[in-house]
Amino acid sequence: MSMGDKVTRRNLLKMGAAGAAAFVGSTLLNPGSWFQRPVQAMENHDGHKAMKDNLHAGMKHGFDPGTEATEGLKMAQKALTHFDYGKVSKTADGKTVREYEIVSTETEVEIAKGIKFPGWTFNETIPGPTIRCTEGDILRVKFTNHSSHPHSIHFHGIHPTDMDGLEAILPGDSFTYEFEAKPAGMHVYHCHVAPLVRHIHKGLYGNFIIDPKKPRAAAKEFSMVMNGFDLDLDGENEVYTVNGYAFAYQQEPIKVKAGEMVRIYLSNLTEFDVINSFHLHANFFNYYSTGADPEARPNYTDTIMQCQGERGIMEIVFPAPGKYMFHAHQSEFAELGWMGFFVAE
Repeated sequence: MSMGDKVTRRNLLKMGAAGAAAFVGSTLLNPGSWFQRPVQAMENHDGHKAMKDNLHAGMKHGFDPGTEATEGLKMAQKALTHFDYGKVSKTADGKTVREYEIVSTETEVEIAKGIKFPGWTFNETIPGPTIRCTEGDILRVKFTNHSSHPHSIHFHGIHPTDMDGLEAILPGDSFTYEFEAKPAGMHVYHCHVAPLVRHIHKGLYGNFIIDPKKPRAAAKEFSMVMNGFDLDLDGENEVYTVNGYAFAYQQEPIKVKAGEMVRIYLSNLTEFDVINSFHLHANFFNYYSTGADPEARPNYTDTIMQCQGERGIMEIVFPAPGKYMFHAHQSEFAELGWMGFFVAE
């Protein structure tokens, strides 16, 4: 890549994961200006030498992102296991009511070590909180728009059309979405204000889980949202992640127990790419598309694909102790951040 070239994901890919992070991190001295114009290559001698060295090194399989517990990494770890069940009460006829508060803000989030993204967020994180309930619960989601743009929340599932999130909530205003949670399964929510490509890409989305009335089998559970980040606004992602931080679960592998059921609630909210995917090494899993029927016959495989807004439930049993890699089966995505490990103990 010559000096002064525009940074594209393919140029970053040529540099390798370490080189990409080093290059973008050192170039992003002024985040605001960087997102308004093409990124210029480093001009100082030491920076150029570092870039050249990384170019020569290329991508190393099993890239080590280091050990520093950055804020972005901490948020990705929290997103993996935090489920928001809301504030619970009962109606006079015994129905469960769950109340949630979601606030939209403009928040700078760390998506890799030294790389900040000017996000539009629900509750200051990308992805937003994982909302969880049981089929038949009454949900009341108070949405407050504290940003400078109109936003909304569109929940996938079945609900009255006046609760569909098509009406924009203006800056400073609030609206409460109220509906019965159905059907059971794995769903998502996101902003539905035009232009959708911008509102979704900037980070306004999250997982929405409706558990069946008859509980699923006991399992160690995780929530994962596949996404991407376009750093220079050219309509192509330069960084790919699960739960918003590149290589999060390679730096801090997900610990599980051999022989234990592991359940993953997986969704794809990646913009600018037709599909995203999940591939597990050295093992297979049962995949329930949308997860609406826990008694349905699953797809038994090691790789699945999802278009934007598609989601499903994976159930995995790791047969023996070991380190099991997982990643997108688009090599480009994997090498630009979408890669991790399960460690079965």
